[in-house]
Amino acid sequence: MTDQTEPSTPPTDAEAAAAPARALSPAAQRALAEAETRREEYRRYEASRPKEIGGRGGHEPGRYGDWEVKGLAADF
Repeated sequence: MTDQTEPSTPPTDAEAAAAPARALSPAAQRALAEAETRREEYRRYEASRPKEIGGRGGHEPGRYGDWEVKGLAADF
């Protein structure tokens, strides 16, 4: 006789939401707060910049390290 067990499945969103949250250390809480502050500052900065007319869409290529035009990519 063979022992057959069901494969484990990842928890659903409802199960994950019902799971108790891990307690974060004060340092981790500060880091999360600082990261959120930086994200908000960046969003405000991006919103304040003038919109580019006729440029390529997407993220700033200088920041993300590559440039793509018509399927050809060049890395900086």
